[in-house]
Amino acid sequence: MLAQATISPTAPTPLSYHSGQPVTEPSDLWSTATRQTCARNRSIYSEGDPADRVFKVVSGAVRTFQLLEDGRRQVNAFYLAGEIFGLEATGDYRFSAEAIVTSQILVLRRDRLTLRLTNEPALMGDLWRITACELERAQAHFALLGRKSAIERVASFLVSMGERSVTNGAIELPMSRQDIADFLGLTIETVSRTMTLLEEQRLIAMPSARRIVIRDRRPLMALDS
Repeated sequence: MLAQATISPTAPTPLSYHSGQPVTEPSDLWSTATRQTCARNRSIYSEGDPADRVFKVVSGAVRTFQLLEDGRRQVNAFYLAGEIFGLEATGDYRFSAEAIVTSQILVLRRDRLTLRLTNEPALMGDLWRITACELERAQAHFALLGRKSAIERVASFLVSMGERSVTNGAIELPMSRQDIADFLGLTIETVSRTMTLLEEQRLIAMPSARRIVIRDRRPLMALDS
């Protein structure tokens, strides 16, 4: 069951994106949001639902995805703490969203965000940057699926995660190998085999299945380029 509470204004916090530099958001942008606790694999919204809310991850992680006609799942994106999702240009959500692990999220009604934009046009610049970064991420993901080999896809994923989720020098992966496979358009066996290959080449170390240490970043980035 989801727990909710109104959020009080806090000090300014950075907006985190998939690429580019964080931007400071107004301290009270989320003051009218509610906090929700989402259990592991809990649905947040479904593809085709009215896009009447915008979300921010406080802790945990969220995946967005589509189910293809043949029943396969295509993961579109992963969102980590500090990242915003659910901001749609149209009236409906294009993807479904689920909590990967037990997660805390903030939920802001879209009409309240629209009112803020009306009263404070300067906020439009921040939202434009969010939209631009989402477009850049989508283009990079399209290129990854269309042109890169398995080892290049895995390297690209690890480089990206290394820029977003590092604790004590290690990448903490909240998502499963199946999540990663569905994001990269590979089988789970190929993902596991490629991770092992990168470890054998001493580019990464894997203390555990969800903890990755990048030992040599330059060749990994070369594979990503």
